Amino acid sequence: MSANSPVRPVLPADIKARKGAAPLVCLTAYTTPVARLVDPHCDIALVGDSLGMVLHGLPSTIGVTMEMMIFHGRAVVRGLQKAMPVIDMPFGSYEEGREQAFRNAARLMAETGAPAVKLEGGQHMAETIAFLTARGVPVMAHVGLTPQAVNTLGGYKVVGREAEADRVMADARAVQDAGAFSVVLEKVPEGLAGRITQALDIPTIGIGAGVKCDGQILVVDDMLGLFTEFRPKFVKRYANLGQMADQAIADYAAEVRARTFPAAEHAFPDVLPAKGAKS
Repeated sequence: MSANSPVRPVLPADIKARKGAAPLVCLTAYTTPVARLVDPHCDIALVGDSLGMVLHGLPSTIGVTMEMMIFHGRAVVRGLQKAMPVIDMPFGSYEEGREQAFRNAARLMAETGAPAVKLEGGQHMAETIAFLTARGVPVMAHVGLTPQAVNTLGGYKVVGREAEADRVMADARAVQDAGAFSVVLEKVPEGLAGRITQALDIPTIGIGAGVKCDGQILVVDDMLGLFTEFRPKFVKRYANLGQMADQAIADYAAEVRARTFPAAEHAFPDVLPAKGAKS
């Protein structure tokens, strides 16, 4: 986000003020080229710790490090002019205590240029969120299914049915009261997500939480069909770029083996053509 850019970047206060207005459009981004693609269309570009699975082949987000988030965060910030970058705090970077959380959040912001961080957890993280926001760190919260806790949750399951609904509602209220400017609701039943959205004064951003949230987010590689290891029910594929890339690579390999690529138009002659002559 260049200081000389005529485009005013979106800030946390802008997102909070969008409660009840036009839906917020959010996607993940992990690289500069993708950041440039999402920037004109999105309000938020989340540098999600999902990059560990999508880009690095990890089995979950647990192995993602601060260094990985900073590396990709810098790349995304370089590609944005309008959309607001938010950086995920990786597992182990904030759970130990509020001071640890502040040190790592401040580092993420200082070393990437992002104006906000996201962390997972509800009532048990409220004190940490309040500590961060009181010290100038805008926080996007994340309740419902929290992927960093997948080993204790018992898998990537829907969270908030029946007896769990009151707890998820309490989690959402707690992060709002602690000062979060928005909250992601992941794999929460649609009816509960709607009730939470009505109850809160901050925007809710759904992923697998139905249409009643104040905004939506997807992993960009999922919706483009680039990541095909698995496909969550809540993902709509707007393109099948993975299939297109597979076919393109197969065509390239076949032409190389057949010696039809490179053709004459892709090669350089031994002698330059005379000046003014047609090449």
